[in-house]
Amino acid sequence: MSSEIEIRVLKTNTELKMVQELEKEIWKMDPLPLHQTITASQNGGFLLGAFLHEEMVGFSYSFAGFSKGQSYLCSHMLGIHPRHQVKGIGARLKQAQMEIAQEMGYELITWTYDPLETRNANLNLNKLHAISSTYVENCYGEMEDSLNQGLPSDRLKVEWWINSPHVSEHFDLDQYEAQFLFQCELTEDHLPILMDPVDGFENNIDYNKPVFVPVPTNFQQLKSTNPELAIDWRHKTRTIFQTLFNKSYTVVSLIKSENEPIYYYIFVRKDILKI
Repeated sequence: MSSEIEIRVLKTNTELKMVQELEKEIWKMDPLPLHQTITASQNGGFLLGAFLHEEMVGFSYSFAGFSKGQSYLCSHMLGIHPRHQVKGIGARLKQAQMEIAQEMGYELITWTYDPLETRNANLNLNKLHAISSTYVENCYGEMEDSLNQGLPSDRLKVEWWINSPHVSEHFDLDQYEAQFLFQCELTEDHLPILMDPVDGFENNIDYNKPVFVPVPTNFQQLKSTNPELAIDWRHKTRTIFQTLFNKSYTVVSLIKSENEPIYYYIFVRKDILKI
């Protein structure tokens, strides 16, 4: 299926209107206005479409950003039609985005994602070799779409240093040295519960070793089954992520637990990375 997908830069009003229809199908919310996407594409940004037999089944939207003397590409949206998710289309779009950004002279691409959404984390960290060391509380305020409704819209800000050895080379990490500082239990429904972090846990960290931080395998299922537990995960992981980031740790990858319905984020010191 992935081999049949054509990725191309979107230029016409007709194509950008197709993006709007796809947005509504994916998120059930009002789409971006055409004047915004057109202006962005004419000023350092671009939109990509993924087509299957001329049907748009995915898209990405990015625009130029600038902060503290650094220009970068802000990858604001990436969406795949519900019928075509988990087929590698998102990775294809990101690969094309990287190649075009390199041609345009960018070194950094940024975007955000919910740290409790492991599918997105797997793409961003494991497949693309992006990293994150910035946690934004309630980034977009209260959101009403089906994925975000009822929770603070906390996000990780991703850094994708597209010309760096970290992206082009395999990152060698000894997972067996990682520290398990946070414990989980299971409810009667086999849903994971994150136990309260020990006060002052940051004082027990060996800063020469990676740190494992658990998150639920399927956060949306957990949220629909037990909304209060979902909020509990949000607030506890927020505290852990922010504490580790303040100690110069960075998220670099994600692995699945063999015995529990959880994944583990892997945090390492940022100064050991080749970025």
